[in-house]
Amino acid sequence: MLYPDQNRSISILMLPWLGHGHISPFLELAKKLTSHRDFHIFICSTPVNLSSIKPKLPKKYSHCIEFVELHLPHDELPPHYHTTNGLPPHLMPTLKKAFDMSSDNFSHILKTLKPDLLVYDFLQPWAPSLALSHNIPAVEFTTTSASLMSLWFHHLKNPNVQFPYPSIYLRDYEIKEFSNLIESSANGITNGERVLLCSHRSRNIILVKTSGEIESKCVDYLSKLTEKKIVPVGSLVQDPMDQKVDEESSIIKWLNERERASVVLVSFGSEYFLSKEEIQEIALGLELSQVSFIWVIRFPTEEKSTRVEDVLPKGFGERVGERGMIVEDWAPQAKILKHSSVGGFVSHCGWSSVLESIKFGVPIIAMPMQLDQPVNARLVEEVGVGVEVIRTGGGGSLQRQEVAKVIIDVVVEKIGEGVRIKALELRDNMKKKEDEEMDGVVEELMQLCTATTRESIRNYF
Repeated sequence: MLYPDQNRSISILMLPWLGHGHISPFLELAKKLTSHRDFHIFICSTPVNLSSIKPKLPKKYSHCIEFVELHLPHDELPPHYHTTNGLPPHLMPTLKKAFDMSSDNFSHILKTLKPDLLVYDFLQPWAPSLALSHNIPAVEFTTTSASLMSLWFHHLKNPNVQFPYPSIYLRDYEIKEFSNLIESSANGITNGERVLLCSHRSRNIILVKTSGEIESKCVDYLSKLTEKKIVPVGSLVQDPMDQKVDEESSIIKWLNERERASVVLVSFGSEYFLSKEEIQEIALGLELSQVSFIWVIRFPTEEKSTRVEDVLPKGFGERVGERGMIVEDWAPQAKILKHSSVGGFVSHCGWSSVLESIKFGVPIIAMPMQLDQPVNARLVEEVGVGVEVIRTGGGGSLQRQEVAKVIIDVVVEKIGEGVRIKALELRDNMKKKEDEEMDGVVEELMQLCTATTRESIRNYF
């Protein structure tokens, strides 16, 4: 028989966008796929990105997941900037252009590895075209929510028609930023055009990091808009056991001494940096709430010499005392959220953070800042797993009283009990579906690889 042996290893090449919030889900998807079937997976990115992701791969995967370096031209952008992490915002178009210009190097990688399948991200329409030229099927994997993608596609395809789900919306001060995000261009192509081309060139299906348990309506609507089958891959949250943290670390010791569900984790992701004004309002809100907290504060690369005490309100540390712990730069988020002492997550609502919080049954105090986060915050409220901090004024300013009010509502008051119950219920329902969803992903990918091999054989004869 000339069709591929069902028992042979299938090789997949993955090409995520150059952001940490994209590479991590691709790595988690790779781990899930290799746990369900005999896949051999190559993850392709720039050396600076791979250096940060390699330590996160447990040794048990070393035989089935490999890393492949993609070299970008560096005449306009030095190699340490071949990542969104720490990239000055004004250089983002330059990074996208450099990524586009790496297509010849990527074509050589395709020719050398000859994978059975390419899984690519939503900003590089040249990748599926190159795969097609090598007779390799290509599938898009989007690491953002189905709600955001359906709103994005709706805006591009039906700009004068109201979005069908009124609970998913943008406030007046968010609409301009959303439009700028879509219309922003690099190398002569807008983000909106990139997204449309990437979905159009995906073979039959699009993989989305979500679960039907939380986004069934938007999954169906996205399918209608893209004319592709949308395949949820689950939450893809990193196993806390994979985070190398000493159980006796100061963070875990501090949490062990706190009452159940009494602490909030405050964190705004790896690529958003709070302004001094935002830090001040959040700090004073935490102080007013009287709730215990762990707050992860990060500064941009060019401000690494900044001292935390210089941006906090005067005397803040002395006033909160043992009730608060401030951690600079990084903390084991999944491990903290899993701890029984944590009763709330003050979050920017990056999609990975939302899914992490749901996976561990922790209610969200939503404080969206940019990009997809406002849409995710509306979804958090719609499914009942969090409460958003309402901003004031035309520009959407944070107010300490509102920050304190929502933290108290979620962690202390009865309203928080209902949110906590819903978060735990959703966690359990998603957990039941995880294996089923991943089995569905494996089946879809196997069918694509098999169909392509049959087509190649027919063409050969």
